[in-house]
Amino acid sequence: MKERDVCEITCVDNEKTTVIQQELANSNNLIEVAKLFKALSDETRMKIAYALTLEDELCVCDVAHIVGATTATASHHLRHLKNLGLAKYRKEGKLVYYSLDDDHVKQLIQIAIEHQEELLERPRHS
Repeated sequence: MKERDVCEITCVDNEKTTVIQQELANSNNLIEVAKLFKALSDETRMKIAYALTLEDELCVCDVAHIVGATTATASHHLRHLKNLGLAKYRKEGKLVYYSLDDDHVKQLIQIAIEHQEELLERPRHS
């Protein structure tokens, strides 16, 4: 017999759901957080972000080499991460160096990586 993963009857906790609905309605940050996760859902940008957790800062050329992309492509992805507040840059002569914007971003990426590693270690259920 297959286990059902939905409620078999409707039973809503109105007090609990009303509080949560109000909190969601008052939170202006959810759209921006969704954009952040959408940016990281791109495999190349995730590779770049993860690389920036392993090294404090990398120049655009190094990032391109690491992810196997052109400097134009790497620059495009880095600019996208910067525009969303995930990365920052500094220019030194003719080189541009990128780093993660702050420790929260680094922690977010590290936690996601750790979570995925734990998922892979779990036994699979049919």
